[in-house]
Amino acid sequence: MGMGAAAFFYLLLSLWAQDATAADLGLTRSDFPREFVFGSGTSAYQYEGAVAEDGRSPSNWDTFTHAGRMADKSTGDVAADGYHKYMEDVKLMSETGLEAYRFSISWSRLIPSGRGAVNPKGLEYYNNLIDELVNHGIQVHITLHHVDLPQVLEDEYGGWLSPKIVEDFTAYADVCFREFGNRVASWTTMDEANIGVLGSYGNALFPPGRCSDPFGATKCTAGDSSIEPYIAANNILMAHASVFRLYRDKYQHKQKGIVGINIYSYWSYPLTNATADLEATQRCKDFLYGWYDFSTFIFITGST
Repeated sequence: MGMGAAAFFYLLLSLWAQDATAADLGLTRSDFPREFVFGSGTSAYQYEGAVAEDGRSPSNWDTFTHAGRMADKSTGDVAADGYHKYMEDVKLMSETGLEAYRFSISWSRLIPSGRGAVNPKGLEYYNNLIDELVNHGIQVHITLHHVDLPQVLEDEYGGWLSPKIVEDFTAYADVCFREFGNRVASWTTMDEANIGVLGSYGNALFPPGRCSDPFGATKCTAGDSSIEPYIAANNILMAHASVFRLYRDKYQHKQKGIVGINIYSYWSYPLTNATADLEATQRCKDFLYGWYDFSTFIFITGST
């Protein structure tokens, strides 16, 4: 995703983490350009709760947490109860002065069977949330996938390990663009796609919890950590490309929005200018995000 008006920063959170405020640093809103957006974000499973209400089907997170796979044995059954308390939360956002809010859609809540019929109650919830944000003057940023997949698709063909998911994900995105795009201009297809596949298929920290020894955070019972993260990454990039094309060809001329993908990254510096240090620095970047091969990715999608 390009910077510009869609840039989404968490400076406020970092200041709070350091027990400092913008005022402590002598900063005001006028010190930042208008396109610099102050906001916050959540993911559906960590925020909504209400996992068995109003037609929502189980997601891979429900299966994962109810199997006791979390270190603290927690689940998202209630979470922050955002499904019931979103109006209070939006009011707090407005009072805090947040300019934008990024949240993810629960595919299981919107399309419980993974494909086909849209759940009216799920559609109503997201429409109500979006309207509440718009009414408070808060920009709406939506993530389509935050490691949150209908369990039925995991059971049917292995989720992101199968190229079949490209068609289903594109159809799901089509519903979101059609139903919400008149109020949403900023879309993220995948959140931290590189970290997601490593957690899901490399060390089993995320659902479906696949890995192979010695890479697993716990004992590995199924998977191949040396191959499956790359298979999933390939299918994720193909799904992103498909959704990008869909939006560009069908919706962008009217909705004027943008579609991007979120890759987790940090920068590495060599300790010295020695060849070994320079190579180690590049290797770190390659293993963190370089394996998503953005030269090919940008060529395929035209996205920046």
